[in-house]
Amino acid sequence: MKLKIAGVVGVLILVLSACSSQTTTEKVYEHLEESVSLESEFVNQQEPLTKLEEEEQKNYNEISKLSMEEFDQINSLADQALDSIEERKEILETEKNSIDAAKEEFDKIDSLIEDLEDEKLKQAGEKMNQAMNDRYDAYMTLYKSYKKSLAHDQELYELFKKEDLEQDVLSKQIEKVNGQYEKVSEANDTFNEQTNIFNAKKRSFYKNSDLKISYEEEE
Repeated sequence: MKLKIAGVVGVLILVLSACSSQTTTEKVYEHLEESVSLESEFVNQQEPLTKLEEEEQKNYNEISKLSMEEFDQINSLADQALDSIEERKEILETEKNSIDAAKEEFDKIDSLIEDLEDEKLKQAGEKMNQAMNDRYDAYMTLYKSYKKSLAHDQELYELFKKEDLEQDVLSKQIEKVNGQYEKVSEANDTFNEQTNIFNAKKRSFYKNSDLKISYEEEE
């Protein structure tokens, strides 16, 4: 069974120098950076998620070394893994809530971009908007893939708790788990690629604006 640790690329954080009056572009900036703030909870969940994945991998490795004569120990380790899966389910939903809230805030720029008078800046804003939509779609694919992976994991450890478990049944389930891990990895790579694209479009939008932007931090 393969470990699925997903490295996540964060959205670029930018800082605007104080201005005396607020333009349409500055309003766009406010919604963009508030969106980044709302997504911080998503970023914060990566470390505990990785830790739980590592613990599950350790449990799986230990179970793999045991024989049915040590079923009590197998049962105990399987229970620990199942508890870990429940925790990961909660983290996954926390992540999604954070992404959803960030996207909802981001969508507030739609009408503002339409109001921009500078055609070059407007086009840059539209490209940035499309990049975010593509990124959100990529996240939803990752979310659904990871959720399905958790379901396969749960089925695997429930199988381990059966004393009459047949080897071919176990082998098929492990194959299913590993196949889904590959899909999670691919979805994660796509999400990170779309995040990088969005960050580039966001830089381009600000570069075409008259805002005094500094790059403070990049996760």
